[in-house]
Amino acid sequence: MPIRAVFFDIGATLISEDRLWARWADWLGVPHLTFFAAMGSAIERDERLERVFEYFKPGFNLEEEEAARAAAGVPNVFDAKDLYPDAVPCLQALKDAGLFVGLAGNQPASAEGSLRVLDLPVEVIGVSAAWGVAKPSPEFFAKLTQIAALPPAEIAYVGDRLDNDILPAKAAGMVSVFLRRGPWGVIHARRPEAALADIRIDSLTKLPDALQTY
Repeated sequence: MPIRAVFFDIGATLISEDRLWARWADWLGVPHLTFFAAMGSAIERDERLERVFEYFKPGFNLEEEEAARAAAGVPNVFDAKDLYPDAVPCLQALKDAGLFVGLAGNQPASAEGSLRVLDLPVEVIGVSAAWGVAKPSPEFFAKLTQIAALPPAEIAYVGDRLDNDILPAKAAGMVSVFLRRGPWGVIHARRPEAALADIRIDSLTKLPDALQTY
């Protein structure tokens, strides 16, 4: 069946998180190399994201720390500078080709506003906090089929993680597209499960052709 809709994960797929993670290291007073080494260790062991912060601040509370950062004038937000160079051209090419294009990822509610300000060429923007359901839950991917009003086999989901993106999307009957970039993408690409992805790319510039020939 032809692919008629494409949904994208957000972090490390469309948005580079390099600057965001570096600012967390600064906030915690941790050298960047040390912080990123701890992140790699947590990813390798499939630990939850908060574990990275807990290495350096036991009892770390993400909501409280984000509020403190906002009050201090260094909020945890992204902007147009954080978009990967291939993000907008890819989204535009898919939309021009007549596909339904959407964003859907595990993000705080505030991220939705940050994404809308970017004025990206997409039909829908969805974040887990606003939806009340998060990846890798089957309900998250079921919501995508409802939004696109298409059967799963006609929907592609693009992401950088096997656990949150590729495997659950494939289990939902969608075309799974594994993007090898960002810390999760690079580490997960070494795992045998990466071969289960229907499409594997290392740049979004390759996505339009990959979908067309799938």
